[in-house]
Amino acid sequence: MQGTAFRLRVGHLLPYSMSDSNTTNFTNPSTFILLGIPGLEADHIWISIPFCTMYTIAVLGNFTILFIVKMEQSLHGPMYYFLCMLAVTDLVMSTSTLPKMLSIFWFNSREINFSACLTQMYVLLCFSAMESGILVAMALDRYVAICHPLRHSSILTNSVVAKIGLAVLLRSGIFALPYPFLAMRWPYCRTNIIPHTYCEHIAVVNLACADIRISSYYGLFDLFSEIGMDVFFITVSYIQILRAIFRLPTKDARLKTFGTCISHLCAILAFYTPDFFSSLTHRFGHNVPLHFLVLIANMYLLVPPLLHPIIYGVRTKQIRGRLLRLFTPKGT
Repeated sequence: MQGTAFRLRVGHLLPYSMSDSNTTNFTNPSTFILLGIPGLEADHIWISIPFCTMYTIAVLGNFTILFIVKMEQSLHGPMYYFLCMLAVTDLVMSTSTLPKMLSIFWFNSREINFSACLTQMYVLLCFSAMESGILVAMALDRYVAICHPLRHSSILTNSVVAKIGLAVLLRSGIFALPYPFLAMRWPYCRTNIIPHTYCEHIAVVNLACADIRISSYYGLFDLFSEIGMDVFFITVSYIQILRAIFRLPTKDARLKTFGTCISHLCAILAFYTPDFFSSLTHRFGHNVPLHFLVLIANMYLLVPPLLHPIIYGVRTKQIRGRLLRLFTPKGT
């Protein structure tokens, strides 16, 4: 799977290269300047309205999921624990970029400290990989629930769920560490202007006046080691799930069992579809304007956090019921 996750790690060098007219002679700036959405600076205020709305809904939705799972005893199970991990990941990913992005749109606050820029880069790379890993864990939960239903509670105990969550966190954190360390060692003597709304990895290292191929090579290794393997494991899980479903005796049983996977499949589509679309625009849309590429990159950070709580809120009967009770006055 390529696209925004691909660019976060490996990048597409040409769209983010700066012209010679924008270069200056200095070494290792203490701050970078985030342009926002290049070419659409005059429309930043208008663009901020849907962005702010999506972010607000995403924050409220994910906090609601966390609150409902905490309060509802019947939701204290593996699927909902993984859903809570997904909600936290979505909150961190969106909150690591949107407040700064909105400050650019509203207050023209474009400066970002070099250390803060590297921290933002690390958080984005770490938590995007973590989200992919959590989707794999949720696929495992669906596989065990459908293929080994009698052993589901004994296989996915609270201890096992906690260990899976810790493994996903450690894997993502460790694999993301080289990115800021490599970016830190490059000399920056061209410009400190980043044509983006946040410190995307390749947008930053493209400013270095050095050979950055090692960053791209590591990005390829990371891409196939994390995202590639995650997609592989999800695919294998669903092949096994479909085989088990087709062995069920009746059509109603097959549809009901497959229905338990719909929310997870929608979450996968919400996470990977912007990625895939971004990949197509970068590979085949050579004349695509830079502002469109930046907008697509921002959609990758906004769409999954926005859609995940809506998907699970609508599709999951227990969450939907608890939500209705929460907003329905007693006695009505």
